[in-house]
Amino acid sequence: MTKKQDLQESVTFPGKPSPFAAECWFDDACILDMDYFVKTLAGIKAKGVRPDLIGSIITHYASKWLPDLSGEALSDQRSLISLQSSPESVTALWMRKRFFVETLVGVLPPEKDSIPCNFLLRLLRTANMVAVEATYRAELEKRISWELDQALLKELMIPSFSHTCSTLLDVELVIRLVKRFVNLDETAKSGAAMVKVAKLVDCYLAEAAMDACLSLNEFAALAGAVPSHARATDDGLYRAIDTYLKAHPGVSKQDRKSLCRLIDCRKLSPEASLHAAQNERLPVRAVIQVLFSEQNKLHRQIDWSGSFSTSTRSPNPFLDAPARCLSKREMNAMQMEIRKLKEEVLRLQSQCSSMQVQAERKEKKKAGIFKWTRNLGIMPSFRTTGVVKINEGGDGDVEYGKQTPMDMKTRLVRARATPKWRNSLS
Repeated sequence: MTKKQDLQESVTFPGKPSPFAAECWFDDACILDMDYFVKTLAGIKAKGVRPDLIGSIITHYASKWLPDLSGEALSDQRSLISLQSSPESVTALWMRKRFFVETLVGVLPPEKDSIPCNFLLRLLRTANMVAVEATYRAELEKRISWELDQALLKELMIPSFSHTCSTLLDVELVIRLVKRFVNLDETAKSGAAMVKVAKLVDCYLAEAAMDACLSLNEFAALAGAVPSHARATDDGLYRAIDTYLKAHPGVSKQDRKSLCRLIDCRKLSPEASLHAAQNERLPVRAVIQVLFSEQNKLHRQIDWSGSFSTSTRSPNPFLDAPARCLSKREMNAMQMEIRKLKEEVLRLQSQCSSMQVQAERKEKKKAGIFKWTRNLGIMPSFRTTGVVKINEGGDGDVEYGKQTPMDMKTRLVRARATPKWRNSLS
């Protein structure tokens, strides 16, 4: 049986494919012309072949034409588009690549998951490099967003080929892909897929943050494109923000605060919280929030352990929830946090005691001033006050009345103006 007959049988009876037929088809397809390949692929689709098989045919055929689409480091010698072996000019090869990419995008099966996401990302990288039309790039971005949770980080790191973009990586492209994925219907994405995309975005941010030309708005836009509930932990986001602050030491204090608002301190692990508490690049307010969050976690653990030990257990031992034993690292982190909290409490107590001593000193000083004014018969008020008045006749009668401070001053002046020695001479 020849290769052509075996190929015809595999196409006529798609339910019984043979490895030999598939290998023959791949080998024959790599020799075919592009137009003939498109016609043959249309005939295969008419036979009712599964979309995933058609996708595997397209990916293998494209990898033979362009080694960049295969995902392998070594280039294939059978490549039909090669700058070294082809006598054509660079411009002609560039136009040929563009035609090839546009043709491949046009024959992709419309079903989801028929083409691997990583192959689509490599195809989009080549499309941006040879500057294909915007409609083909938009189609590729739409198909990639359907299965973004299956993408790898190295394939997502597409360089920027635009002269207007100052960053090394095409961050705006990733922002569009993530927003398209988030805006998909709930039936088209699952919670696990959203968690995978969130981890992928955090890893991408950590790599892109090392670029000195990455602006704060782009970083915040990509970090905020993923909803907060998609991140089970914010350790990856904290690592990306710390990397950005390390690579951009000139960020203002206000911008640092806006970046730290993206982090939910309650989702940080003990290791990340300990690192954040000692991180000098973070603003003081963010460090205090991390400490308060860890303190609340510690209080909740203590309350839970106390309520668990004092609560009445169920008569059925199988209904009791088993307590999880903490690891040695967690115990050390908790002990260190308790030690820090004790030091903070002692510092606050010393401050309170010093403030109390200062308040007592002020009270004593104020009491001494009032006692001195009472001895002189002067009250610290400009309003009329009730005083005791003794008659000068010496009969000891006491009169009660009201007297102003001016009357008190007049009485004191009179007492000083009539010395006792003049009365003794008379």
